[in-house]
Amino acid sequence: MEFLDLPPMLGAAGSVRLPGSKSISNRVLLLAALAEGETEIRDLLSSDDVERMLEALQALGVRWMRRGDSLDYVVQGAGGPFPVKQADLFLGNAGTAFRPLTAALALSGGEYRLSGVPRMHERPIGDLVEALRQLGADITCTANEGYPPLLLKPATIRPGGVVRVRGDVSSQFLTALLMALPLTGVETTVEVVGELISKPYIAITLEMMARFGVKVEQQGWERFVVPGGARYRSPGAVFVEGDASSASYFLAAGAIGGGPVRVEGVGRTSIQGDVRFAEALEQLGARITMGDNWIEAAAPACGRLSAFDLDLNHIPDAAMTLAVAALFADGPCRLRNIASWRVKETDRIAAMAIELRKVGAEVEEGADYLCVTPPASLLPAAIDTYDDHRMAMCFSLVSLGGCRVRINDPKCVNKTFPGYFDDFAKVAQPVPVIAIDGPSASGKGTVAERVAAALGWQVLDSGSLYRIVALAAMRAGVALDDEAGVAAIAATLPARFEAGRVLLGDDDVTTDIRSEACSAGASRVAALPAVREALLGRQRDYRMGPGLVADGRDMGSVVFPDAAIKIFLTASAEARAERRYKQLMEKGLPANMQSLLDDLRERDARDAARPVAPLMKLPDAALLDTTELDVEGAVAFVLDLVRGRGLVAG
Repeated sequence: MEFLDLPPMLGAAGSVRLPGSKSISNRVLLLAALAEGETEIRDLLSSDDVERMLEALQALGVRWMRRGDSLDYVVQGAGGPFPVKQADLFLGNAGTAFRPLTAALALSGGEYRLSGVPRMHERPIGDLVEALRQLGADITCTANEGYPPLLLKPATIRPGGVVRVRGDVSSQFLTALLMALPLTGVETTVEVVGELISKPYIAITLEMMARFGVKVEQQGWERFVVPGGARYRSPGAVFVEGDASSASYFLAAGAIGGGPVRVEGVGRTSIQGDVRFAEALEQLGARITMGDNWIEAAAPACGRLSAFDLDLNHIPDAAMTLAVAALFADGPCRLRNIASWRVKETDRIAAMAIELRKVGAEVEEGADYLCVTPPASLLPAAIDTYDDHRMAMCFSLVSLGGCRVRINDPKCVNKTFPGYFDDFAKVAQPVPVIAIDGPSASGKGTVAERVAAALGWQVLDSGSLYRIVALAAMRAGVALDDEAGVAAIAATLPARFEAGRVLLGDDDVTTDIRSEACSAGASRVAALPAVREALLGRQRDYRMGPGLVADGRDMGSVVFPDAAIKIFLTASAEARAERRYKQLMEKGLPANMQSLLDDLRERDARDAARPVAPLMKLPDAALLDTTELDVEGAVAFVLDLVRGRGLVAG
C-alpha cells in the first residue's frame, strides 16, 4: 500500500486557495446538463467525483468542453431529459453523482444500469428508490434491495402527487428528488419524514435550482413544492465557490498550530453551510476573522482549544475535522447527532474511533455520537483511510501535535482535493532537521553535539543506538537472536543524548555501551530486519521542536530524507586515524596507528558497498572536509548554513 509520512510540525501559518466545492460542482453540472441553453462553469472542482459525473453526462449524450488547461467548462444543455436512452454507468464511490443521477435517470424515459465500487454497493439508497417509485419510477435493486447496483426503466408518472422521503439518513436523497422533479412536468410536493439532517446542503440545492430558473416553494424543512411546467434555463455563467468542507482542515490547522491560516474562496457570502465550521472553532476559543471571500483562523489566546459538546448535524462533513481537533482540546469532547457518518464513504464513526485510539485517545462510540478524550501526548501511528478522502485529510492534523504520522493510501484525497497534501505543506512548518552523515571517526558526533547545544535543539547519536539496544536487551534478559523481543525493546528505547552523555532512562551508559559485549551484541541485533525497522521509527521520534541535529551514516538518505540541511562531514583516512589514536592515548588505552588506519579504510569500503543506503555524499548535501579544519571551524560552518537557510534568527 502506498503511504505518506508526515513529520512532526512546529506550527501552521499562511494562506491557501481552495479547490471548487464538490457539492456545488456536481449540482451545477447536472443542472446545466438538464437546462436549456449553454452554461459556462468556472472554477469547477478537479476530482474523482466530478470526473465520474462528467463521464456519465458524456455517456448520456450531453456535450461539454473544457477550456484548455483551465477549470472552466462549457456545457450544452439537453433542455430536459437525457437524449441517450440506454446506458451502463460506473460511478465509483461518488455519492454526489450516484444519488442525483439515479433520480434524473429514473425520470428520463430510458433504460439505465448504475453501479459503483463495492463500498458504493454498501451505501443505502432504498429511501430514494422508494420515493421515486411513489412517482411511478421503475427501479430494480439488482443485488440487494435498498442498495446499488440499480436497473432503471421508463417511468409512468403519476401527476399531482405527494412524495414522502426520509430526511434522517442522507440529505442527498432529498437533493436528488428536488433536482429531478422538474423533468416530470407536473407539480409535486415532497414531504420529509423525520428530522431533516444536513439542512445547509438542501439550502445549496434550492439556491442552485433557483439560479437555473426553478423556484421551489419551501414550507419550513418539512414540505417542498416543485411547480408544474418548470424548466431549467441556463443562467449563462456560474462560478463555483471554494469547497467549505475542505476549508475546515486549514482553519483547524491555524487553530491548532498557532496560525494565522487563511483560506480563500469562501467567506461570509458563501452559500455553503460548512462555513459554519468557523463558528464551531470559535466556540472552542479559536480566533476567527472573515471577509466576503476568505476566512482566517488562529490559535486561542490561551494556546489550547477548549473541550466541547456540540450538535453537528448541520455540518456532518466538516465535523470530522473537529473529531481530530478534539485531540488538542483541554478535556473530553463530544460530537453529537452525526448518525449520517455511518452511510458515507465508510462508516466514519467506527473508522474515526479506531484511528483516534491509535494516536492515544480514549474514544466512546455510539450510534450517533463520539466522545473523544485527548491523550497527554500523541503517539506516532499509521492511519488507515478506508478509501475515504476525509479520513486522510483530517488525520494530517495529528502532525501538528509534535508527532509523526503515516497516512496510508494518501491518493484517496483525489476524490475531492487532489492537491491537498501539497497545500498542507505550504502552511505547515516541519520541525527542522540537520542531518550530518559521514565516515567513521570523521568527528560528526562531536560537531552534532556542539551545533545542537548552540541552537538549543535535540541531538541524535544514531551510531550508539544499536549498542544501546543490545545493552537494554541483555539487561532485560532478552536473547539477542529473539527478533520480535529485541524489536519491541528498540521501538520504545528510552535513550537520550545530553552533553556528551548517553542515557538509558536515567542511567548513564556512556561507558557501558563501549564494552566488548555491547559491541558484539550491536552487530548481532543490527542484522535483524525487524530491529532495523523499529529503530528507523525510533530515530524519527527524536525529531522534536525546536529542531534536531542527527548524525550517522544514513541520516539524510533514509531516516530524514526531508532534512532542511544535509551535510557530508569527512576527512582523510590518515587524519581520522590520527584523531582516533590521540583519543585512545588520552584515555590510557593501547593503540596502533597503522591498525587504526587499516580498520578505517576497511569500514569505509564496507559502508560504500552497502546494498541499502551506501555511504556517499548526497547531491543535496553540503560537503564539509575537516582534514585541515578544527571542531570550532566545522561548527561555525554548520551554523552559518542554518542562519543562511533562515532556520534560526540572527
